[in-house]
Amino acid sequence: MRTGRRARVLKITGLSLAGVLLLGAGAAGWAYWHLSDNISSVDINGALGDDRPARPLSAPSAGASATAVPLPTESLNILVLGSDSRTGEENRELGGGEDGGARSDTAMVVHLDAGRTAATVVSIPRDTLVDRPSCPLPDGESTRPVSGAMFNSAYEVGGPVCAVKTVEALTDVRMDHYIEIDFAGFARLVDALGGVTVTTREDIDDERSHLTLEAGTHHLDGTEALALARTRYDIGDGSDLGRIELQHQLVKALLEQIGRQNLLTDPAGLYEVADAVTGSLTADTGLDSLGELTRLGQSLRGLSSAGVTTLTMPVLPAPWDRNRVVADEPEAGELWASLR
Repeated sequence: MRTGRRARVLKITGLSLAGVLLLGAGAAGWAYWHLSDNISSVDINGALGDDRPARPLSAPSAGASATAVPLPTESLNILVLGSDSRTGEENRELGGGEDGGARSDTAMVVHLDAGRTAATVVSIPRDTLVDRPSCPLPDGESTRPVSGAMFNSAYEVGGPVCAVKTVEALTDVRMDHYIEIDFAGFARLVDALGGVTVTTREDIDDERSHLTLEAGTHHLDGTEALALARTRYDIGDGSDLGRIELQHQLVKALLEQIGRQNLLTDPAGLYEVADAVTGSLTADTGLDSLGELTRLGQSLRGLSSAGVTTLTMPVLPAPWDRNRVVADEPEAGELWASLR
């Protein structure tokens, strides 16, 4: 091959390779933007200001917490809500209902220890009666404080901001972050992970959640796992406490399934899981991008299901309403103090 022709071939090859690299970088950039753009965000810090529990001395400053996930040398508290949103046909088909609005169907305070090798998940029963504080609304108005309100009404009247403020008033624990996922997002997440394996101790035949399972071990798809998370009327005493036990099983099952898959070395699998999660995710402004969520996920690589303790806030039947519960003191207060 003559020198001039060889030079032209090398030039064309180089330009072609550069084009492929640019296309690849463009595709990766688009995927990153697409996933980040999927996430809805809410400025919890801006809405609540300084009227909140104090941060532990080891926690980062207010500015750092609002923009980044703390390094895995500090503990972290995250309020995780499962919303029964009616938005979208998929949510309605999965049980969100036909009317407007949404409630916090599931509420968990997730405490991550400083080394990210252990976590405590504390569920707050939705039927708990609490003193709901006045919460700021987007239009500048505020909700009125209510004594003896259902816990899940906070989200209904004031969205994520009121949910966080009510949890902080109940626990005196500062929530560093907020994450919310709806019915459709949870089901898609389970499917993207290939399902979850759980073991039930009793037969389940719940007409409301549309789940029928014999006692034993089952591998559930997303729709079945969501139904299990919503089952309450056909187990135990039919209260929210039995459902919370099933939700704790699902938390462990999800962690075990994630542990079996090395998603960091499987870009296609990681993208599918991320797309499933971000499309139905609402987070505070410190977790509202793929980069921030990825950093949080990477900090949890040393956390296994064995390192996760699941608890329910101690409660007892409300003396004036046997269908509702109230915090059982001093046990509940001692639990929250241990997280602080």
